[in-house]
Amino acid sequence: MFTGLCELTHLEVLDVRYTYLGGGLPSCWSNLTSLLSLRLNSNKFFGDTALSPLNKLTSLQYLSLSDNHFQIPISLQPFFNHSKLKHFYAENNEFYIDTNIEPLEPTFQLHTLLLSGCGDCEAIPNFLYSQHDLEYLHLSHLNLNGEFPIWLLENNTRLKTLSLVNNSLSGPIELPTHSHMSLVSLDISKNFLDGHIPMEIGASLPSLLELNISENSLTGSIPPSIGDMELLASLDLSHNNLSGGIPEKLTMGCSSLSLLILSNNNLQGKIFSQKFSLFQLEVLQLNGNHFSGSIPKSLSNCSDLFSIDLSNNNLSGRIPSWMGNLSSLFEIIMPNNGFEGPIPTNFCQLQNLYILDFSNNSISGSLPSCFNLGQIIHVHLSKNKLEGSLTTQFCNGSSLITLDLSDNQLSGNIPDCINMLSELSYLILKNNNFEGEIPFQLCKLQKLSLIDLSQNHLSGHIPSCLNLTTNEPYNEDNRLVFPLSLPHFQLLLKDTFSVGEPVHFTTKNMAYSYKGRLLNYMSGIDLSCNKLIGEIPYEIGHLSEILVLNLSHNFLVGGIPSTFSNLKQIESLDLSYNNLSGKIPPELVELYFLSTFSVAYNNLSGKIPARIQQFATFDGSCYQGNPLLCGEPMKSCSTTSPPPMIQEGPTQGREDDGFIDIGVFNVSLIVSYIMVLITIAAVLYINPYWRRVWFYYTEMCFISTYYFIVDHLSKSRSNA
Repeated sequence: MFTGLCELTHLEVLDVRYTYLGGGLPSCWSNLTSLLSLRLNSNKFFGDTALSPLNKLTSLQYLSLSDNHFQIPISLQPFFNHSKLKHFYAENNEFYIDTNIEPLEPTFQLHTLLLSGCGDCEAIPNFLYSQHDLEYLHLSHLNLNGEFPIWLLENNTRLKTLSLVNNSLSGPIELPTHSHMSLVSLDISKNFLDGHIPMEIGASLPSLLELNISENSLTGSIPPSIGDMELLASLDLSHNNLSGGIPEKLTMGCSSLSLLILSNNNLQGKIFSQKFSLFQLEVLQLNGNHFSGSIPKSLSNCSDLFSIDLSNNNLSGRIPSWMGNLSSLFEIIMPNNGFEGPIPTNFCQLQNLYILDFSNNSISGSLPSCFNLGQIIHVHLSKNKLEGSLTTQFCNGSSLITLDLSDNQLSGNIPDCINMLSELSYLILKNNNFEGEIPFQLCKLQKLSLIDLSQNHLSGHIPSCLNLTTNEPYNEDNRLVFPLSLPHFQLLLKDTFSVGEPVHFTTKNMAYSYKGRLLNYMSGIDLSCNKLIGEIPYEIGHLSEILVLNLSHNFLVGGIPSTFSNLKQIESLDLSYNNLSGKIPPELVELYFLSTFSVAYNNLSGKIPARIQQFATFDGSCYQGNPLLCGEPMKSCSTTSPPPMIQEGPTQGREDDGFIDIGVFNVSLIVSYIMVLITIAAVLYINPYWRRVWFYYTEMCFISTYYFIVDHLSKSRSNA
């Protein structure tokens, strides 16, 4: 293919984009001296462009090398003789500083220059000082340092787009001496810029459509002059140290604003004043500030509102019912506030909702009976005051991936229709008042990877058919459609979108938050602090990908299944506070990732597994409460208790001359008996754990007696 191309000396346009070609460029390409346009982007080409045949193609007007593996000198000196070159694209390659730079000026005047990728290029290349016709300039992800290059704006009055994302620029933001009427997009995010945002920024850059100064170290207030940018559609000032409130002039003047992101600052006060003209808003992210008051009613007129994130503020009041009329809502993210009252029934109308998060508020009442999940993917309602039972509210959520209702006051049974949630991966119902048995329908959920039913009143046996999986890395972008008015917002929103809401799960005796890709690899079962009975199903030992298993504080009996040695990935195993018996399987020493282990307070016996591998790190607290266990780190198995010694000697005196007064003995026995009863009653009253143990053993005594009688009656009848 390349050999044939080399003979086309009059070829003017060569386009091999997205063809998966690779290797170095053939040296014979230097014969293609008539080429005007060369597109090599999105392939696997490599090599140093300073030594490539591209240096000979001086007729080029358009050159695209983006998304390859080229090594490109940041000075671009090998292309200085390309006098006709207007458009140079080299994003996502490797850039380096060339040490043998000659004092030359480029013969080209570029209109478009896009350089981004890996590299440590230090300073902005000097040749840009001689460029005066630039319209689109991207110098991102190059670790450029120094101050904000205001000269780029002053030298290029026709510049429309300037992107300096993810560099090491520092110092204050400067503005051109005269208003720059051409600039429509300025992105200087992810740098080390400090100081205040210039107060006159609106007058200096009046034509901006997009302004992104996020992830810097800016202080001070938001300039009211931003309201003079009448065409502004996207404003991102997030992840700074800005203070004060949202200027009223901004909410009145920027009537074209579609995307407003002010998250993770120190902003305060009410969200919006009564004067409000941002009716084109599609994305509103104000999370991580100190806003107070209620959700402003002015948002009810934003019919295109697509995403709203007000999390981690000091907001209060009821969730307004008019939010249910915003039919375009895709995500509602409002955790960690002070909202109260019920979830409005109007939310039943939100058929396009994918993400709902009201966790850690004071929301009360029951879930709306009409709650139709439709396309919803994530539901986070933990740490509220929800009550009532789960009936069929969630049974229609065939797309549901996360259901987190933990730390509420929900009661009743876990509904059998839960098997309808075919996509469910994370089920978190801990710390409620659920009762009844664990439904076997959970076994039909083939994508389930995390179950937390701890701290409830569940009873019965553990289903032996439970089957967990570790999810494959999941790209939700394939399922999400961003209905935004400006196409270029699609990429911007994917960087700020809140799909990865955290899930809280206790592992290694610590509560952790898992989200995003990390959550994809999390697999665990927590059934602790319930009333489960029976033996631990040996089938659980076949869940080879599980990382966490907590069955503590139940009434489980029988032995520890030897199949647990198959849990090769497990990191935390807690079987404490049960009535397990038998030996600890010695094969457990093969669990090389196990870092937390406890079988304390059971009836285990025999020798503790050898102190090798991970078991060498477990101390006596992991085994305490099992008096028949021996071996390190507990008592030695060779230690035996000596029999009581009986002193023998001559009998002195008569039998009735003994030192015990029978009458006194009887009185003291009765008094001691009463004191013991009072002490037991007091201990059971004061200590809920021992009260629970007392009732447990009492219950087990009755159950054992009952089955003993039933078994013997059955045998006697069968023999008869």
